[in-house]
Amino acid sequence: MIRINLLPHREQKKAAHRLRFQLLLGATVLASLLLLTIGYMVLQHLIGGQEARNHVLQAEIGKLDRQIKDIGKLKKQRDDLLARKQLVERLQEGRNSAVHLFDQLVRQTPDGVYLKSFKQTGNQVTLTGYAQSGARVSSYMRLIGQSETFDAPVLIEVSSIIVNNQRVSAFTLNAAMKQSPPSANKPVGATP
Repeated sequence: MIRINLLPHREQKKAAHRLRFQLLLGATVLASLLLLTIGYMVLQHLIGGQEARNHVLQAEIGKLDRQIKDIGKLKKQRDDLLARKQLVERLQEGRNSAVHLFDQLVRQTPDGVYLKSFKQTGNQVTLTGYAQSGARVSSYMRLIGQSETFDAPVLIEVSSIIVNNQRVSAFTLNAAMKQSPPSANKPVGATP
């Protein structure tokens, strides 16, 4: 005898298959949500760590910016100190120049020539005085031109006047000062 199953087995298989599909779909959706949540949490943790590193870097950059400003201030102070040092060196070099200048004036002034005033403007020197004759003024100019200190004397004015009941030649002349080598004015014992 052949048995025929008249129960709806195809519908039962379809229902079982549908149930399995829905269970697998639900498990897949849950697994996907779980993976997305874990991925989101991992990314948030990485982003938080990077932001913390960025804050540390920003703080260090701020410190470096302040140090750069301090370095700028130190450079300005250094430049100011160098300028002062150079000024002191120039003053040191020129401190004996006035003594040397007056010494040369005394040595170069011949008998019969008297200086009344002396004025220095930069490297130009203006000498005003009296001489017993015009020839002595010329001689004085030649001596000044040959000196180590003065260069290119130029006679501005010569006039005849009476001083102490004597007829004398009043003169005004300009001369340029020669530039002395830097080593000439160094103090004794200074190292080059």
